[in-house]
Amino acid sequence: MGFIGILQSRIINIMTIVGVLLTPPVLVASVYGMNFKHMPELDWAWGYAWGLGLMVLSALLTYVVVRVRGWI
Repeated sequence: MGFIGILQSRIINIMTIVGVLLTPPVLVASVYGMNFKHMPELDWAWGYAWGLGLMVLSALLTYVVVRVRGWI
């Protein structure tokens, strides 16, 4: 019974870390997914790449912060 509890705890820990790492990119994607009339990035040639870059950068920054604090 104790071994099952340890395995479940490890799985929940991994799911929590994945959730924390994916939250900032989802926030960026939700902002860029809104229908704004005046958003300068929509007229740029590299606007789509800029949005994707922000999502990747936010995920990497979150990963670095979590790693430095020793949470994973």
